[in-house]
Amino acid sequence: MTKSNAEKVAQIIRDAGGRVVGRTRLQKIAYLLWASGLESGFSFSYRHYGPFSEDLAAAARDADLLGLIKEYEQQASWGGSYSIYETDASQHLTDVATRRALAMKAAESDSVELELAATAVFLEKEEGHRDPWAETARRKPEKAGDGRIDKAKELYRTLQAIKTPVRLPTMG
Repeated sequence: MTKSNAEKVAQIIRDAGGRVVGRTRLQKIAYLLWASGLESGFSFSYRHYGPFSEDLAAAARDADLLGLIKEYEQQASWGGSYSIYETDASQHLTDVATRRALAMKAAESDSVELELAATAVFLEKEEGHRDPWAETARRKPEKAGDGRIDKAKELYRTLQAIKTPVRLPTMG
């Protein structure tokens, strides 16, 4: 039986420990799972915050409406808002330990470093950039400074070390 996209979102959140803070973080976790062959059904394109799937965004709204997850909006200190996604992490975990390891590591990481790492993967895999880290820094100078790109590279090396069905690309 094929899972609906709403069920896939709930599974991503469960595998990430039952809680994902931020729409951008959810997008990057899903993209990295997709890029490593651990998720399917969502198509991604490049947007301001890196890889983005409109299908995933709609599926998250559907999952909330169906009661598969709970989305809470919180006021951010800078005046905007962000979402917190939650579901019961003890139910229906995938049997794939590597999927849970990747999702949990991404969920626990710094959101900007995760965004930079996922963007670099997208630029290498989807757009064929030979130096995706330099291109990421060029596209996101306000986020890549202060050593953040180096921290993103360190996070990426940790994610890449997880043995996945499709190996994440080797990037300098």
